[in-house]
Amino acid sequence: MVKLSQKQQRIILILLEKGILPSSQIRAEMAKTGENVSLVTVKRALSEMAKAGFLTVSGSGRSTSYILSAAGRIFADIDAKKYCAVEPDKRFGLNYYNFDLFSAWPAEIFSAEESEILNNATAEYQRRIKDLPPAIQKKELERLIIELSWKSSKIEGNTYTLLDTEKLILENKEAPGHDKKEAKMILNHKEAFNYIRKNAGRFKTLTRKNLEELHAILVKDLTVGLGLRQKPVGVLGSIYRPLDNIHQINEAIDILGRTAAKTTNPCAKALLALLGLSYIQPFEDGNKRTARLFGNALLLAHGLAPLSYRSVEESDYREAMLVFYELNSMLPFKRIFIGQYEFAAKNYAVK
Repeated sequence: MVKLSQKQQRIILILLEKGILPSSQIRAEMAKTGENVSLVTVKRALSEMAKAGFLTVSGSGRSTSYILSAAGRIFADIDAKKYCAVEPDKRFGLNYYNFDLFSAWPAEIFSAEESEILNNATAEYQRRIKDLPPAIQKKELERLIIELSWKSSKIEGNTYTLLDTEKLILENKEAPGHDKKEAKMILNHKEAFNYIRKNAGRFKTLTRKNLEELHAILVKDLTVGLGLRQKPVGVLGSIYRPLDNIHQINEAIDILGRTAAKTTNPCAKALLALLGLSYIQPFEDGNKRTARLFGNALLLAHGLAPLSYRSVEESDYREAMLVFYELNSMLPFKRIFIGQYEFAAKNYAVK
Protein backbone atom coordinates (compact mmCIF):
# COMPACT_ATOMS: atom_id res chain seq x y z
CA MET A 1 0.00 0.00 0.00
CA VAL A 2 1.31 3.45 -0.94
CA LYS A 3 1.60 5.63 2.14
CA LEU A 4 0.68 9.27 1.63
CA SER A 5 2.55 12.03 3.45
CA GLN A 6 0.85 14.57 5.69
CA LYS A 7 1.23 17.19 2.95
CA GLN A 8 -0.33 14.89 0.34
CA GLN A 9 -3.21 14.09 2.67
CA ARG A 10 -3.79 17.82 3.10
CA ILE A 11 -3.98 18.18 -0.69
CA ILE A 12 -6.50 15.33 -0.84
CA LEU A 13 -8.70 17.02 1.76
CA ILE A 14 -8.60 20.30 -0.17
CA LEU A 15 -9.61 18.61 -3.43
CA LEU A 16 -12.33 16.60 -1.69
CA GLU A 17 -13.93 19.83 -0.58
CA LYS A 18 -13.13 22.15 -3.49
CA GLY A 19 -13.24 19.81 -6.51
CA ILE A 20 -10.91 20.68 -9.39
CA LEU A 21 -8.14 23.25 -8.71
CA PRO A 22 -4.87 24.49 -10.25
CA SER A 23 -1.67 24.21 -8.22
CA SER A 24 -1.67 27.91 -7.31
CA GLN A 25 -5.10 27.67 -5.68
CA ILE A 26 -4.14 24.48 -3.86
CA ARG A 27 -1.12 26.34 -2.43
CA ALA A 28 -3.39 29.24 -1.44
CA GLU A 29 -5.75 26.87 0.37
CA MET A 30 -2.82 25.34 2.25
CA ALA A 31 -1.62 28.81 3.25
CA LYS A 32 -5.02 29.57 4.80
CA THR A 33 -4.30 26.97 7.48
CA GLY A 34 -0.79 28.29 8.13
CA GLU A 35 1.13 25.88 5.90
CA ASN A 36 4.03 27.91 4.50
CA VAL A 37 4.88 25.81 1.45
CA SER A 38 6.33 26.94 -1.86
CA LEU A 39 4.54 26.53 -5.18
CA VAL A 40 7.43 24.37 -6.40
CA THR A 41 6.92 22.00 -3.46
CA VAL A 42 3.17 21.84 -4.11
CA LYS A 43 3.73 21.10 -7.80
CA ARG A 44 6.19 18.34 -6.93
CA ALA A 45 3.68 16.74 -4.54
CA LEU A 46 0.93 17.00 -7.15
CA SER A 47 3.16 15.40 -9.79
CA GLU A 48 3.99 12.49 -7.47
CA MET A 49 0.34 11.99 -6.58
CA ALA A 50 -0.75 12.08 -10.22
CA LYS A 51 1.95 9.56 -11.14
CA ALA A 52 0.74 7.25 -8.34
CA GLY A 53 -2.84 7.50 -9.62
CA PHE A 54 -4.30 9.53 -6.75
CA LEU A 55 -5.00 12.57 -8.95
CA THR A 56 -6.25 13.14 -12.48
CA VAL A 57 -4.69 15.99 -14.48
CA SER A 58 -6.87 18.27 -16.59
CA GLY A 59 -5.49 20.70 -19.17
CA SER A 60 -1.85 21.64 -19.73
CA GLY A 61 0.57 24.48 -19.13
CA ARG A 62 -0.96 27.33 -17.13
CA SER A 63 -4.38 25.73 -17.51
CA THR A 64 -3.34 22.57 -15.67
CA SER A 65 -5.73 21.61 -12.89
CA TYR A 66 -6.04 18.59 -10.60
CA ILE A 67 -8.99 16.50 -9.51
CA LEU A 68 -9.06 13.65 -7.04
CA SER A 69 -9.27 10.17 -8.59
CA ALA A 70 -11.24 7.27 -7.12
CA ALA A 71 -7.96 5.88 -5.73
CA GLY A 72 -7.24 9.20 -4.06
CA ARG A 73 -10.64 9.16 -2.40
CA ILE A 74 -10.16 5.60 -1.12
CA PHE A 75 -7.05 6.60 0.84
CA ALA A 76 -8.28 9.98 2.13
CA ASP A 77 -7.63 10.20 5.87
CA ILE A 78 -10.91 11.60 7.18
CA ASP A 79 -11.98 12.46 10.72
CA ALA A 80 -15.36 10.73 10.50
CA LYS A 81 -16.80 12.26 13.66
CA LYS A 82 -15.87 15.79 12.60
CA TYR A 83 -17.20 15.28 9.07
CA CYS A 84 -20.52 13.81 10.25
CA ALA A 85 -21.01 16.55 12.87
CA VAL A 86 -21.96 18.83 9.96
CA GLU A 87 -25.58 18.70 8.80
CA PRO A 88 -25.99 16.40 5.76
CA ASP A 89 -26.96 19.16 3.32
CA LYS A 90 -23.94 21.24 4.34
CA ARG A 91 -21.37 18.46 3.86
CA PHE A 92 -19.16 18.41 0.78
CA GLY A 93 -19.45 14.73 -0.10
CA LEU A 94 -20.83 13.09 -3.22
CA ASN A 95 -24.57 12.55 -3.48
CA TYR A 96 -24.29 9.94 -6.24
CA TYR A 97 -22.80 6.49 -6.88
CA ASN A 98 -19.16 6.56 -8.00
CA PHE A 99 -18.92 4.12 -10.92
CA ASP A 100 -15.09 4.23 -10.86
CA LEU A 101 -14.74 3.24 -7.22
CA PHE A 102 -14.44 -0.55 -7.36
CA SER A 103 -12.67 -0.62 -10.70
CA ALA A 104 -9.97 1.54 -9.09
CA TRP A 105 -9.83 -0.50 -5.87
CA PRO A 106 -6.16 -1.20 -5.02
CA ALA A 107 -4.76 -4.71 -4.80
CA GLU A 108 -3.36 -3.97 -1.33
CA ILE A 109 -5.19 -1.81 1.19
CA PHE A 110 -3.27 -2.72 4.35
CA SER A 111 0.06 -1.18 5.31
CA ALA A 112 2.94 -3.39 6.48
CA GLU A 113 2.11 -2.49 10.09
CA GLU A 114 -1.58 -3.28 9.62
CA SER A 115 -0.78 -6.59 7.91
CA GLU A 116 1.43 -7.55 10.85
CA ILE A 117 -1.41 -6.80 13.29
CA LEU A 118 -3.84 -8.93 11.27
CA ASN A 119 -1.35 -11.78 10.81
CA ASN A 120 -0.53 -11.85 14.53
CA ALA A 121 -4.24 -11.85 15.36
CA THR A 122 -4.83 -14.75 12.94
CA ALA A 123 -1.98 -16.73 14.50
CA GLU A 124 -3.50 -16.21 17.94
CA TYR A 125 -6.92 -17.25 16.65
CA GLN A 126 -5.47 -20.44 15.11
CA ARG A 127 -3.90 -21.31 18.47
CA ARG A 128 -7.24 -20.73 20.23
CA ILE A 129 -9.27 -23.03 17.96
CA LYS A 130 -6.73 -25.86 17.90
CA ASP A 131 -7.82 -29.06 19.65
CA LEU A 132 -10.92 -27.55 21.27
CA PRO A 133 -13.16 -30.10 23.05
CA PRO A 134 -16.68 -30.31 21.50
CA ALA A 135 -18.37 -28.88 24.62
CA ILE A 136 -16.19 -25.76 24.52
CA GLN A 137 -16.68 -25.43 20.77
CA LYS A 138 -20.45 -25.39 21.33
CA LYS A 139 -20.19 -22.73 24.06
CA GLU A 140 -17.89 -20.56 21.96
CA LEU A 141 -20.22 -20.77 18.97
CA GLU A 142 -23.22 -19.82 21.10
CA ARG A 143 -21.40 -16.84 22.58
CA LEU A 144 -20.31 -15.49 19.21
CA ILE A 145 -23.78 -15.92 17.69
CA ILE A 146 -25.41 -14.14 20.63
CA GLU A 147 -23.00 -11.20 20.56
CA LEU A 148 -23.02 -10.84 16.77
CA SER A 149 -26.81 -11.08 16.56
CA TRP A 150 -27.20 -8.50 19.33
CA LYS A 151 -24.72 -5.93 18.05
CA SER A 152 -25.52 -6.26 14.34
CA SER A 153 -29.21 -5.80 15.16
CA LYS A 154 -28.45 -2.92 17.54
CA ILE A 155 -26.59 -1.09 14.77
CA GLU A 156 -29.90 -1.24 12.86
CA GLY A 157 -31.86 0.25 15.78
CA ASN A 158 -32.95 -2.97 17.50
CA THR A 159 -33.63 -2.31 21.22
CA TYR A 160 -32.95 -5.79 22.63
CA THR A 161 -30.24 -5.87 25.29
CA LEU A 162 -27.44 -8.42 25.25
CA LEU A 163 -29.17 -10.34 28.06
CA ASP A 164 -32.49 -10.22 26.17
CA THR A 165 -30.70 -11.60 23.12
CA GLU A 166 -29.07 -14.39 25.11
CA LYS A 167 -32.43 -15.50 26.51
CA LEU A 168 -34.05 -15.34 23.07
CA ILE A 169 -31.37 -17.40 21.35
CA LEU A 170 -30.78 -19.98 24.09
CA GLU A 171 -34.30 -20.29 25.50
CA ASN A 172 -36.45 -18.93 22.64
CA LYS A 173 -38.04 -16.43 25.08
CA GLU A 174 -38.94 -13.04 23.63
CA ALA A 175 -38.38 -9.93 25.75
CA PRO A 176 -41.67 -8.32 26.87
CA GLY A 177 -42.54 -4.88 25.51
CA HIS A 178 -40.68 -5.31 22.23
CA ASP A 179 -41.92 -5.53 18.66
CA LYS A 180 -41.89 -9.17 17.50
CA LYS A 181 -39.90 -8.08 14.44
CA GLU A 182 -36.96 -7.30 16.73
CA ALA A 183 -36.87 -10.90 17.93
CA LYS A 184 -37.16 -12.13 14.36
CA MET A 185 -34.27 -9.94 13.22
CA ILE A 186 -32.06 -11.44 15.93
CA LEU A 187 -33.11 -15.04 15.23
CA ASN A 188 -32.48 -14.49 11.53
CA HIS A 189 -28.91 -13.49 12.37
CA LYS A 190 -28.48 -16.78 14.21
CA GLU A 191 -29.82 -18.73 11.24
CA ALA A 192 -27.69 -16.76 8.78
CA PHE A 193 -24.48 -17.31 10.74
CA ASN A 194 -25.11 -21.03 11.06
CA TYR A 195 -25.79 -21.13 7.31
CA ILE A 196 -22.52 -19.45 6.30
CA ARG A 197 -20.57 -21.54 8.79
CA LYS A 198 -21.99 -24.83 7.49
CA ASN A 199 -21.59 -23.76 3.86
CA ALA A 200 -18.26 -21.94 4.17
CA GLY A 201 -16.87 -23.42 0.96
CA ARG A 202 -19.59 -21.68 -1.08
CA PHE A 203 -18.54 -18.27 0.17
CA LYS A 204 -14.97 -18.04 -1.09
CA THR A 205 -16.28 -15.73 -3.80
CA LEU A 206 -19.02 -13.11 -3.96
CA THR A 207 -21.79 -13.99 -6.40
CA ARG A 208 -25.31 -12.69 -6.86
CA LYS A 209 -26.65 -16.16 -6.03
CA ASN A 210 -24.96 -16.59 -2.64
CA LEU A 211 -25.62 -12.91 -1.85
CA GLU A 212 -29.37 -13.25 -2.46
CA GLU A 213 -29.52 -16.52 -0.50
CA LEU A 214 -27.92 -14.90 2.54
CA HIS A 215 -30.15 -11.83 2.29
CA ALA A 216 -33.27 -14.02 2.14
CA ILE A 217 -32.34 -15.65 5.46
CA LEU A 218 -31.66 -12.31 7.17
CA VAL A 219 -35.00 -10.73 6.16
CA LYS A 220 -37.19 -13.84 6.53
CA ASP A 221 -40.67 -12.93 7.85
CA LEU A 222 -39.79 -9.22 8.04
CA THR A 223 -41.98 -8.14 5.09
CA VAL A 224 -38.95 -7.26 2.96
CA GLY A 225 -38.97 -7.98 -0.75
CA LEU A 226 -36.45 -10.52 -2.03
CA GLY A 227 -34.10 -10.14 -4.97
CA LEU A 228 -32.45 -6.97 -6.22
CA ARG A 229 -34.54 -3.88 -5.61
CA GLN A 230 -36.26 -2.10 -8.45
CA LYS A 231 -37.04 1.12 -6.59
CA PRO A 232 -34.84 3.91 -5.18
CA VAL A 233 -33.73 3.86 -1.54
CA GLY A 234 -32.35 6.67 0.58
CA VAL A 235 -29.77 6.64 3.37
CA LEU A 236 -30.88 8.20 6.64
CA GLY A 237 -28.78 11.22 7.55
CA SER A 238 -26.88 11.24 4.26
CA ILE A 239 -26.86 13.14 0.99
CA TYR A 240 -25.78 9.94 -0.79
CA ARG A 241 -28.32 8.29 -3.08
CA PRO A 242 -27.54 4.71 -4.18
CA LEU A 243 -28.22 3.44 -7.68
CA ASP A 244 -31.91 3.18 -8.57
CA ASN A 245 -31.66 1.07 -11.74
CA ILE A 246 -31.76 -2.72 -11.34
CA HIS A 247 -29.48 -3.25 -14.36
CA GLN A 248 -26.86 -0.90 -12.90
CA ILE A 249 -27.22 -2.55 -9.49
CA ASN A 250 -26.62 -5.95 -11.07
CA GLU A 251 -23.59 -4.63 -12.94
CA ALA A 252 -22.23 -3.03 -9.75
CA ILE A 253 -22.46 -6.38 -7.93
CA ASP A 254 -20.64 -8.09 -10.81
CA ILE A 255 -17.84 -5.51 -10.69
CA LEU A 256 -17.59 -5.84 -6.91
CA GLY A 257 -17.46 -9.64 -7.24
CA ARG A 258 -14.70 -9.47 -9.85
CA THR A 259 -12.70 -7.04 -7.71
CA ALA A 260 -13.08 -9.29 -4.67
CA ALA A 261 -12.00 -12.31 -6.73
CA LYS A 262 -8.76 -10.52 -7.70
CA THR A 263 -8.09 -9.60 -4.07
CA THR A 264 -5.82 -12.27 -2.58
CA ASN A 265 -5.78 -11.14 1.05
CA PRO A 266 -8.88 -12.66 2.75
CA CYS A 267 -9.20 -9.78 5.24
CA ALA A 268 -9.02 -7.26 2.39
CA LYS A 269 -11.59 -9.35 0.51
CA ALA A 270 -13.96 -9.32 3.51
CA LEU A 271 -13.53 -5.58 4.09
CA LEU A 272 -14.17 -4.85 0.41
CA ALA A 273 -17.35 -6.94 0.39
CA LEU A 274 -18.61 -5.34 3.59
CA LEU A 275 -18.06 -1.79 2.33
CA GLY A 276 -19.09 -2.54 -1.23
CA LEU A 277 -22.43 -4.17 -0.43
CA SER A 278 -23.26 -1.41 2.05
CA TYR A 279 -22.46 1.15 -0.67
CA ILE A 280 -24.40 -0.51 -3.49
CA GLN A 281 -27.45 -1.18 -1.26
CA PRO A 282 -28.71 -3.90 -3.65
CA PHE A 283 -31.86 -4.75 -1.64
CA GLU A 284 -34.83 -2.75 -0.44
CA ASP A 285 -33.81 -3.40 3.19
CA GLY A 286 -31.30 -5.47 5.19
CA ASN A 287 -28.28 -4.32 3.19
CA LYS A 288 -25.84 -3.61 6.02
CA ARG A 289 -26.84 -6.78 7.87
CA THR A 290 -26.18 -8.77 4.69
CA ALA A 291 -22.87 -6.96 4.20
CA ARG A 292 -21.68 -7.78 7.74
CA LEU A 293 -22.64 -11.44 7.44
CA PHE A 294 -21.14 -11.73 3.96
CA GLY A 295 -17.87 -10.29 5.26
CA ASN A 296 -17.93 -12.95 7.97
CA ALA A 297 -18.72 -15.62 5.37
CA LEU A 298 -15.55 -14.70 3.48
CA LEU A 299 -13.49 -14.78 6.68
CA LEU A 300 -14.86 -18.20 7.67
CA ALA A 301 -14.32 -19.53 4.14
CA HIS A 302 -10.62 -18.73 4.50
CA GLY A 303 -10.25 -20.07 8.05
CA LEU A 304 -10.15 -16.67 9.73
CA ALA A 305 -11.88 -15.22 12.78
CA PRO A 306 -15.46 -13.94 12.23
CA LEU A 307 -16.36 -10.53 13.67
CA SER A 308 -19.08 -9.87 16.24
CA TYR A 309 -18.63 -6.05 16.33
CA ARG A 310 -19.35 -6.34 20.06
CA SER A 311 -16.89 -3.64 21.14
CA VAL A 312 -17.62 -1.07 18.42
CA GLU A 313 -19.74 2.00 19.17
CA GLU A 314 -22.76 2.15 16.87
CA SER A 315 -22.13 5.86 16.23
CA ASP A 316 -18.54 5.15 15.16
CA TYR A 317 -19.76 2.42 12.80
CA ARG A 318 -22.39 4.66 11.21
CA GLU A 319 -20.04 7.63 10.86
CA ALA A 320 -17.33 5.55 9.21
CA MET A 321 -19.91 4.15 6.80
CA LEU A 322 -21.25 7.63 5.98
CA VAL A 323 -17.71 8.73 5.14
CA PHE A 324 -17.44 5.84 2.72
CA TYR A 325 -20.81 6.63 1.15
CA GLU A 326 -20.14 10.33 0.66
CA LEU A 327 -16.34 10.60 0.31
CA ASN A 328 -15.43 7.01 -0.67
CA SER A 329 -12.70 6.93 1.97
CA MET A 330 -12.30 3.49 3.48
CA LEU A 331 -9.73 4.48 6.14
CA PRO A 332 -12.15 5.19 9.03
CA PHE A 333 -13.91 1.87 8.52
CA LYS A 334 -10.65 0.03 7.92
CA ARG A 335 -9.55 1.09 11.41
CA ILE A 336 -12.79 -0.34 12.83
CA PHE A 337 -12.32 -3.58 10.89
CA ILE A 338 -8.75 -4.09 12.14
CA GLY A 339 -9.77 -3.35 15.73
CA GLN A 340 -12.71 -5.75 15.55
CA TYR A 341 -10.59 -8.47 13.95
CA GLU A 342 -8.06 -8.18 16.79
CA PHE A 343 -10.92 -8.34 19.29
CA ALA A 344 -12.46 -11.39 17.62
CA ALA A 345 -9.15 -13.29 17.48
CA LYS A 346 -8.61 -12.74 21.21
CA ASN A 347 -12.14 -13.42 22.36
CA TYR A 348 -13.66 -16.17 20.19
CA ALA A 349 -12.74 -19.70 19.19
CA VAL A 350 -15.21 -20.64 16.46
CA LYS A 351 -14.30 -22.86 13.53
